[in-house]
Amino acid sequence: MKKLFISSIFLCLMASVAFAQRPPSDKIETEQGPLTVQPIRHATLTLSWNGNTIYVDPTGGAAAFDGIKAPNMILITDIHGDHLNVETLNALETEETVLIVPQAVADQLPESYKDQLVVIGNGETTEQLGMSVRAIPMYNLPENSESFHTKGRGNGYVLTMGGKNIYISGDTEDIPEMRSLENIDVAFVCMNLPYTMDIYQAADAVLDFEPAIVYPYHYSGQDTEEFKKLVTEKNENIEVRLRDWYMGN
Repeated sequence: MKKLFISSIFLCLMASVAFAQRPPSDKIETEQGPLTVQPIRHATLTLSWNGNTIYVDPTGGAAAFDGIKAPNMILITDIHGDHLNVETLNALETEETVLIVPQAVADQLPESYKDQLVVIGNGETTEQLGMSVRAIPMYNLPENSESFHTKGRGNGYVLTMGGKNIYISGDTEDIPEMRSLENIDVAFVCMNLPYTMDIYQAADAVLDFEPAIVYPYHYSGQDTEEFKKLVTEKNENIEVRLRDWYMGN
């Protein structure tokens, strides 16, 4: 009994540490109840809506998600280790989880996940859990075989839930497919060199497609305060939400 009590205390302390190392969650109202946005770290986040929880590019092991409901859906954008982390997938409760992935990711996942996969490519859409998920291109400019991210390999995503459109950029530069997006309510936009784009490219693209709310994420080493200034000085109607995606690091 004493060992069980000590173990319970230890687990509670570990969960408290995990909570302390991530920003507080945000709530965004939709036509079907609130959407909860929880930044985790770097490119990893969770979305909770209508009784379902979505993990995006889960990394950091199970401890990174302490206190968060097990995923009903997982979105993976690309094959790089800060997006596809098999060790984290194996540590999570995913027996009933749908995994939405590009083919390149499917090719690298263990056989044990094959029956759970929904593989979609750029421009394709799937309907899951009362929402639509559309795959958007993500790639570097100029396009060439030496790029960190080649066109067609990975997916950004637009989720439509409760009348809201949520854009997750994945690793990309300020590509035409991003700039031409319409009616985006919430956008998660990457910005870190040399892998994606700088804050000036990101701000210019955001000013083109005008999301109502934008979260800079995947921004290691970049000046997000300056990004916010670049956006809001030209369009004060775009709400830039700065969160510390690197707490404890």
